[in-house]
Amino acid sequence: MTEHLDVVIVGAGISGVSAAWHLQDRCPTKSYAILERRDDLGGTWDLFKYPGIRSDSDMFTLGFRFKPWRSAQSIADGPSIKAYIQETAAENGIDRHIRYGRRVVAADWSDADNRWTLTVEHDGQRSEISCSFLFACTGYYNYDQGYAPTFPGAEDFQGTIVHPQHWPEDLDYAGKKIVVIGSGATAITLIPALVNSGSGHVTMLQRSPTYIGSLPGVDPFAVRANRWLPDRLAHIANRWKAIAFSTFQYQLARKRPAYMRKTLMTMAQRRLPKGYDVEKHFGPSYNVWDQRLCLAPDGDFFRTIRHGKADVVTDTIDRFTKTGIRLTSGEELQADIIITATGLNMQLLGGVQPTKNGEPIDLPSLMTYKGLMFTGVPNFAITFGYTNASWTLKADLVSEFVCRLLNYMDANGFDNVEPEYPSNDVDELPFMDFNPGYFQRSKDILPKSGSRAPWRLKQNYFFDMRTIRRGKVADEGLRFSKKRAAVPA
Repeated sequence: MTEHLDVVIVGAGISGVSAAWHLQDRCPTKSYAILERRDDLGGTWDLFKYPGIRSDSDMFTLGFRFKPWRSAQSIADGPSIKAYIQETAAENGIDRHIRYGRRVVAADWSDADNRWTLTVEHDGQRSEISCSFLFACTGYYNYDQGYAPTFPGAEDFQGTIVHPQHWPEDLDYAGKKIVVIGSGATAITLIPALVNSGSGHVTMLQRSPTYIGSLPGVDPFAVRANRWLPDRLAHIANRWKAIAFSTFQYQLARKRPAYMRKTLMTMAQRRLPKGYDVEKHFGPSYNVWDQRLCLAPDGDFFRTIRHGKADVVTDTIDRFTKTGIRLTSGEELQADIIITATGLNMQLLGGVQPTKNGEPIDLPSLMTYKGLMFTGVPNFAITFGYTNASWTLKADLVSEFVCRLLNYMDANGFDNVEPEYPSNDVDELPFMDFNPGYFQRSKDILPKSGSRAPWRLKQNYFFDMRTIRRGKVADEGLRFSKKRAAVPA
């Protein structure tokens, strides 16, 4: 007989652990399980193994609201973040609810049965599990394959080609000449780490530049707060200071883009060798926060350039050669290793095509409700974090709302909820006002957002606190019903 649970959470990364903690705390009578396709928890922080892997958000907000990050080390490395997630799960008994090696390959909602049925693959065998509510905490990218464009002549290159998403544990790069293709967060993280762990000269090859900011790896404010305040007050102070700072700098960038651009360019100029062409290599054509701002803790990326251990080339690729990369300009970059830090492939729901009564659910035709539910999809929520602040801030809010929703349904005798597509007074908008490559490549898989609340997806924690944490559960966007399908014993 098919096992039935009140809630199934898919994914045991930061979002999944947040969802589980909130369920246990706010809905203690609900039965639940976390289905995790990998053999360990952590999500991103279990998958990526490349040198220097770290957060580019401060840990006071990337950490959970309910589990203080005690260190003054604001920017943490990947292993420390994974250990923090593991500790959180173990302390709260969440780890006992995680079923590893379980990949969800199908998810079907049945109106007749008023439940989801998931097909789960484990050790080559398939089984089914049903649930009254499905909570997708699967992140936003394809874990199996990063974005890897086709490079002419790649088969001719006699060195090693590596994508950071699948970093070989035995890769020997000591003393090797390395070219890193790309200028996003991964490249900015990798280059100082490679240099500091013994590589030869590293060249970052970019088609176009990226804005890079610099913050202290150890937060001076947190050092003082941790020294002088009790733990709980220090956590609150550090967290709200970080929230206020990130919100302020984002809003400043949107309202005064020229000023923010000048600030970042000046910051880069001061950290680079005299006469360095900052405009060419660090002056994007877009405004700050049209794409995610990259972070160089303590200016480490700039320092590698200043010390002559790395450089930046802004050009396009003609083709790979036996010994490196020939550029459109005719210049050739010599390389022993080429690292294609070319980005992610965006993917929702872990690649599962959800169905409703056996028919595919067409996500691009739907509209998102508060950025966490989809019109016409019953008893379902998804965590999609912020792109301009830490992912966890939104994950915790979504988890809180799901618990409020479940408790409201129980208190009022409802067992079915779904957002209804809004009336004609709501204009359809793209899912998010954000334009990095992985978003642009994925427009055809994303739902829409709307021109006003609760359909508008805003990248604003204070707005979301008001609408998600404190807003009415039963608003104009949701339709509740009583079906009371019998659940197998």
